[in-house]
Formats: sequence, C-alpha cells, structure tokens
Amino acid sequence: MPLIHHVVTGLNHPPIVFVHGFACGHDDWDAQVAHLSPRHQTVTVDLRGHGASPGSAADCSIERYGADVAEVMRALALPPAILVGHSLGCRVVTEAALQAPGHTAGLVLVDGSQFAPGMASVLKVAFAQPNGFATVAAGLFKDMFTAKSAPATAARVLDRALRLPRAVGEKMLTDLQRYDTHRLTASLASLRVPVMAIQTTYSNEKRERTSMQPGQDTPYLSMLRAAVPGVRVEIIEDTGHFPQLDEPARTNALMDSFLAGLARA
Repeated sequence: MPLIHHVVTGLNHPPIVFVHGFACGHDDWDAQVAHLSPRHQTVTVDLRGHGASPGSAADCSIERYGADVAEVMRALALPPAILVGHSLGCRVVTEAALQAPGHTAGLVLVDGSQFAPGMASVLKVAFAQPNGFATVAAGLFKDMFTAKSAPATAARVLDRALRLPRAVGEKMLTDLQRYDTHRLTASLASLRVPVMAIQTTYSNEKRERTSMQPGQDTPYLSMLRAAVPGVRVEIIEDTGHFPQLDEPARTNALMDSFLAGLARA
C-alpha cells in the first residue's frame, strides 16, 4: 500500500510529526503547524480509513497505524523527530516510536486515556444495535467540548466523526480497548525518549468526561507516571478534549517549552 496521506510543511529540525485522534483528521493540527513550521519541519497525517487515507476495517489497528507513521518517517528520511499524538493518536505515536526508534527524539501525548477492560462488553452490546456506532460516537464526542468551545468547531468535529465508515469506527474502538487492556502500559514502559503529557480531561470507567484542574491526578496519569518515570505532565484546566483547537496558544507554548528543553539536554 502507498504511504498514508501526509502533509509536509517547513524545513528545519527537529521535525515534528502530528497524529490525530479517533474519527479525526490531519487538519486538527493547523494552529500548531502555523505556529511551528516557520522554525521546524512539520508532518501531519491521516490514518488509514480517515481523511484522505483509504483503509478497510481489516487494515486498521493501533499497531498498523504505528507502522504507517513509522513508514512515513522512514520514507521522508527524517532525523529524530518529536511525535505528537492526540487521544487515540497517543497510542499510535507510542507504537511508531517503538517501531522507528532511530527516527524518534521525544513524544507529546495530548489528552490520552486508557479504556477500562469493562468497555469491551459495553462496546459489543452497543455495536449490536442498528445505529450502534453512531450512538456510541455521538456519546463520546458530545462531552469533548465545553461551553467556551466554538460551537461551529464542535459541530464540525462531531459531523466528521459520524461520517467515519461504521466498519472502521467499530473496529478501531474495539481495537483501542484491546490495545489499552493488553499493550498500552508495557508499550509506554518501553519508551526510551523524553515524554510530555498535556492533559485536559478525565474519563471515568463509564467514559463520562470532565475537565481537569491543576494538580489533579487520575488513574491514567498514575499509570503513565509509573510506566514512564520522568514524564512531564502539564494540565490545561477547564478545557475540553481538543486543547489544540480550544486552547491553541497554551498548547503551542507547552510544545515550545518541551522543544526548548530537548535542545538544552
């Protein structure tokens, strides 16, 4: 299969590779590309079955997505890059870093999470219904924005999610739960590069999502700190699941700070 769709902007190093979340697309990172590309080469991708990248449900898994991103980095002959993933993309950049360690200098995980084991049965029951995927997707995305989010942005993101092919959507949510239960912690513990987590929301075992506050801890962050000693955790408070859209200036400033720290190391 050809490389997944990707857009390259800018020239300078270190490059920064952006990976979107579930049912999202490469343009979620437009504000970060505009901010960083004058000083860095940036690469944004559409994962299989998303945006301009074709892909059947059989082609889609977290590990395959990670391999796709690694293949893009190799094809572009990137020097060690910063991999930035949002939500599902946090898992993907972790896999890409493990599959292409020579092309990886650091990771930024934007509002990651970990599905509980019990979500497997919840998803199975939901997907058995005629409109199961649409119902699940609508339920997930309705809590991802807050009152301060631009209504047009929230509506656009939800509409895009509902247009994801049902087979791909169901496969990826099921695979995400499988990965979180059986691989996520071990994969994170295998990383050997600096990691920063930008966290904005917390989802409980029922996937009910709320905004976080400074100093707040969650089971996901506790797992992350145990798996990745030295991880830098930054909380953007009172924000939804898409800080790159809702709080681009603060997200960009944290990325600048992370990049500056790597330059000094």
